[in-house]
Amino acid sequence: MTAARIGFWLGPALFAATLLLPPPAGMAPQAWWMAGLVGWVAAWWMTEALPLSVTALLPFAIIPLTGAMDAKAAASAYYSDIIFLLLGGAFIALAIERTGLHRRLALFLLGLAGTGGGPFRLLLAVMVATAALSMVISNTSTALIMMPVALAVLAGGGMMEGEQDGMSGALPMGIAFAASIGGLGTLVGSPTNAIAVGLVDEALGLRIGFAQWSLYGLPLVLVSVPLAAWLIARVQNIAAHPFDSAAARAAVGRHGAWSSAERRMVPVVATTFALWMAQPLLDPLLPDGALTEGGVAVVASLALFMLPDGAGRPLLTWAEAERAPWGVLLMFGGGLALAAGMSASGLADWIGRQLLPLEALPIIATAAIIVALVIVITEFASNVAVASGFIPVVAALIPALGADPLLLAMPVAMAASWGFALPAGTGPNAIAWSTGRLALPRLIRAGLALDAAGVVLIVGTVVLVSWATA
Repeated sequence: MTAARIGFWLGPALFAATLLLPPPAGMAPQAWWMAGLVGWVAAWWMTEALPLSVTALLPFAIIPLTGAMDAKAAASAYYSDIIFLLLGGAFIALAIERTGLHRRLALFLLGLAGTGGGPFRLLLAVMVATAALSMVISNTSTALIMMPVALAVLAGGGMMEGEQDGMSGALPMGIAFAASIGGLGTLVGSPTNAIAVGLVDEALGLRIGFAQWSLYGLPLVLVSVPLAAWLIARVQNIAAHPFDSAAARAAVGRHGAWSSAERRMVPVVATTFALWMAQPLLDPLLPDGALTEGGVAVVASLALFMLPDGAGRPLLTWAEAERAPWGVLLMFGGGLALAAGMSASGLADWIGRQLLPLEALPIIATAAIIVALVIVITEFASNVAVASGFIPVVAALIPALGADPLLLAMPVAMAASWGFALPAGTGPNAIAWSTGRLALPRLIRAGLALDAAGVVLIVGTVVLVSWATA
């Protein structure tokens, strides 16, 4: 029996078990049923029992039956701001590809990789550039900009569309992983960072500034990106599938004269980047919640359909925009709805309460256990939801432990963004999956390995930096 067949029957069996068996002590029935639904969705996603986007419809169908949320609330969870960021960013990426601007960026990255070092050096160069960019704009936005560049490099190296071996899968996966890792480098690198810091301040009265966050985040990024590149290279076995960087450079072409379309595309991209970076400064000047990354991406998208490219047509037409990854948007929306159901049903709170007995363990062991649990849950729930659910628990543990609040608060805040194993786990993963170049078993293998390493990396970095600066 195939894994897909096993998963097909295992998923509904897990949900049925929660209907037939009583919930654990202290857990509301709605939370217990939601736990069954999480298991059902996870089984189908991880075994591809059905297409991932089809499985993403399950939360809308089942959550209202559990009583955790009504159908209207479940449907609204599918259309959060990040969905519009993904959609708008996809339009920008398509326009970059249509105008040929991605070829210039591809040549720049090939130049960083140099002529020696083989495919691993190219993979590492792309991941370093992605991580650096992700420190100043969101993870998802970074992945949206970098992915067409990687596809141009792959096409130049002779990789066919849909090919999943060697560098064909390694570059998209590397961009996804590096975008998420790079977002941990600075306080503005990921929205989850700022939200987690706000929760820490509210719950513990501990204010973590930009410099202090970077003191912990930058070392984590510096260690994690090369490790992630090594894991991806191993899983994708890039050594057995040679990739000629010189051929890719020759196929991509040389720097010719700038076309009118490229010249008009650059200000759109630059303005979008500037608004994403300036959002924290502009927020106090506008109504609450008026300026979001998704809103910026949509405005930029509208501009693409209106601005002429200098050759008698707009920068982007709807026929070209229809290539946006609609199925990926649905898949990611399903993950958001599942996260909303976990919060609304009380499942997230129940999991948090089970951690209180950890106060009897040494602080490092406690931090490692909590980080491991947060990493597992963030594969299925939104980063913000996980941070919101666990930081209050950490706040309750710290007085009992009598430990430095940073030794628990910082690891949890970082772990909330450390999930790599599933296509719907993060925006960058969803974007990489939309290329059709990722084999799910390889993504899971590399992602789980990096998830496991994250427990040691996150806790170890926070502990070492805390001791070094004490």
